Amino acid sequence: MKSLSTRVPSMMLAAVFAALSAQAVMAQAGDTPVRINQIQVIGSHNSYHAGLLPGIAKLLEAKNPEVFRTLDYSHPPLEVQLDHGIRQIELDIYADSKGGLYAHPFGPKLVAEAGLPADPDPYPHGEMLQPGFKVMHVQDIDYASNCQPFITCLRIVKQWSEAHPAHVPIFILVETVQEVPDDKLPWTKPEAFTPALFDALDAEIRSVFHDSEMITPDQVRGRSATLNASILHHGWPTLKQARGKVIFLMDQKPVGPIYLQGHPGLRGRVLFTNATPGDPDAAFVEQNDDSAKQINALVRQGYLVRARADEDTVQARTNDTRRRDEVMRSGAQMISTDYPAAEPSRWTKYSVALPGDAAARCNPVNAPAHCVDAQMEAPR
Repeated sequence: MKSLSTRVPSMMLAAVFAALSAQAVMAQAGDTPVRINQIQVIGSHNSYHAGLLPGIAKLLEAKNPEVFRTLDYSHPPLEVQLDHGIRQIELDIYADSKGGLYAHPFGPKLVAEAGLPADPDPYPHGEMLQPGFKVMHVQDIDYASNCQPFITCLRIVKQWSEAHPAHVPIFILVETVQEVPDDKLPWTKPEAFTPALFDALDAEIRSVFHDSEMITPDQVRGRSATLNASILHHGWPTLKQARGKVIFLMDQKPVGPIYLQGHPGLRGRVLFTNATPGDPDAAFVEQNDDSAKQINALVRQGYLVRARADEDTVQARTNDTRRRDEVMRSGAQMISTDYPAAEPSRWTKYSVALPGDAAARCNPVNAPAHCVDAQMEAPR
């Protein structure tokens, strides 16, 4: 039997070789070009949503409990969500070219008429008086946001990104709102989005993020004839190329043609449209209500897909995990929820998280064989 003094160097040598082997495996995995459509992240739905103000909440719960239930959720500040691993956020924006359009909502008047205590002003510093895009859910009633105006939200993300330069790309979903909910109340009528307003939107984004800090349609298209041809035949940028950057996506389809005017195939634009697969501008597709099979097929073709795990607080109230688990398996790159791991449902503790509460993981459908979950981001 060898002495302990003889065995110790051998054990140390074996440990060194094991460590070197592990490093070699990690290096091999790192050399495999994982692309940004080959990862999966958790996103927050209506990330800006600070919740209904108390008086409006009480009034709405009494007058229309069904609508109240759909709005009964909130999120912490954007930087807190990013700290907790959220890598897709959603911002609903309203155009306000002159400023002040949404500065006098009728919600407080309804609260006063009901004899309820007045709600505090969520914007005591005059944020709603200045020109620029505003962030809120429903004008006049559900207008409290954890960042205001839009450009402030962008600056928060920019500051967080600069402090965490190795993060996987942050997907920023933008919904342009221009409707009134119904004709029963004196809603503030939003400005309609026009090509000129979309020019202003792109300019506002570029005032915060330089093109080198974003992944844009022009970068992805490269020398291909169309954006669609590029993602189907050449693929998306690699994760290495996209680290520390943001990607802007358009939430709804109807305004896509307006955004495209004067910018065929999204040439010169910032946002990727929510497009119909096969169209020249198609690279990103929302599949909020579609089956896992439909999502899976799009992911395998090369599209970026965003899907919702829950909506209107329904699943959260009953701990119904069926849709959540389905979209997790589907390969959708962005899984949006009102209940990330750090914000579980107060009714059932329902939540949505990647294994190990990671910020990102290798996509279960299309990631290359050597993709390593642990290499997505350093532990938080």
